[in-house]
Amino acid sequence: MTASTAFTVRPVRSKADETQFIRFLWKIYANDPAWVPPLMMDRRKIIDRKKNPFYQHAEIEMFLAERGGEVIGRIAGITNENHNKEHNDTIGFFGFFECVDEQPVANALFDEAKKWLKSKGRTAMRGPVNPSVNDEIGLLVNAFDKPAVAMMTYNPEYYVRLFEGYGLTKVRDLYAYLLDQRTVYSERFIRANDIIKQRGGLTFRPIDMKNFTADVDRIKVVYNKAWSRNWGAVPMTNAEFDALAKDLKMVMEPNLIILAEANGEVIGFSLALPDINRALIHNRNGGTLGGLYHLYTKKKKIDLVRIIVLGVIPEYQKSGASGVLFYETAVAAQKLGYKFGEASWVLEDNVMMNRAAEMMKGERYKTYRLYENEI
Repeated sequence: MTASTAFTVRPVRSKADETQFIRFLWKIYANDPAWVPPLMMDRRKIIDRKKNPFYQHAEIEMFLAERGGEVIGRIAGITNENHNKEHNDTIGFFGFFECVDEQPVANALFDEAKKWLKSKGRTAMRGPVNPSVNDEIGLLVNAFDKPAVAMMTYNPEYYVRLFEGYGLTKVRDLYAYLLDQRTVYSERFIRANDIIKQRGGLTFRPIDMKNFTADVDRIKVVYNKAWSRNWGAVPMTNAEFDALAKDLKMVMEPNLIILAEANGEVIGFSLALPDINRALIHNRNGGTLGGLYHLYTKKKKIDLVRIIVLGVIPEYQKSGASGVLFYETAVAAQKLGYKFGEASWVLEDNVMMNRAAEMMKGERYKTYRLYENEI
C-alpha cells in the first residue's frame, strides 16, 4: 500500500472493489456531454479474469486511489505473455487509467502499476491499453469535444498533462479519419479500384451469415497474417477471436463485413460496425436494459460507421486491395444509408493505410497516443 497524508492507493480485491473501479468513471465523466457511458455489463466482462480469454495468457492487477473513503483514481498493471513472445521483449502495460486532476494522485497510481510490473520482471511500462492492443487503446490528445465512436477511448484533456507530468513519453500516435459520403468518391478513385480488381482477379463479398463460423475462421487466419508485421500487433488466440465474434454478432451489419478473395481464397477483409455509441450516449447510467432501449429506439439515427479492422495478407499488401476494401465499405455503407465513416485506428507510420484514407478525402480529426516509461 502506498500512502500519503492525503490519500492511499490499494489493490482491488473484491467484487465490491471491482464495482467501485468501474463506477468511478461516472465521477469523472458524469457532466461531460461528449462522454459515452459504457454498459456496466461490458466493463465487468473485460476485467473478468475467468470470462475474458485474454487472461489465459495475461495478468491484470487493478488499483484504487482513495481519500477519506472516496475513490479519486484508478489504474491497472497488465502483463501480456503473447506480446512479449511475439516481439521478443519485456514490456509491461498499464490501462484503465482514470484520475482526478491532481498530479500527485496520478504519480502514485503510475508508481503502483510500475512497481507491480517490475515484480513481474518487466523493464518498461507502455499504455494506455484496456487491456490489450486488440481492445481500446491510446490516450486521446485532441478533439475533446467529439464523442468517441464504438470501441474507441475518450478522456479529459488534462490527462495529457498528468501523463507527461509523470514523465511518460510518446511511443506511437494512432490516427482516426473522418470520411464523408459526399466527398469520398472521385473518378480517379473509382477508376483505380476497377483496375486493381481486374488486374488482380480480386472479388469482394459480404460475410455469409449462413456459413458464419466458416467465414469467421477464414477471417481469423487473415487477421493473424495481415497484422503480423504491424508495430505492437499480437495475434489473437482462437478463444479471443471467437469471443469477439460472438460479441460483435449482436450489433453487426453483415453487409459491412467484406471479404476480399483471390483464386477462391480469402486474402483480406474489412470490418465496419454501425456506431452504436450514437445511441448509447443517451444511456447515462450504463444499465443494460436502458442500453437496449436506446439502441432499439435510436437505431435509425445512427449515421456513421466505424471501420474497425481492414487489411490483407502480406502477399497482397502492395496489390491495392486495401484501398478497394475501403471503397467497397464506403459503397456498402452508402447503400445502407450511412452518411459518415470513421477509419480508426491507423498507426502514424502505416504509409499504405494513411494514403488510402487520404485518397478517400478522409479528415484526420483525432489522434490517440501511446506512452512509455522505463521501469
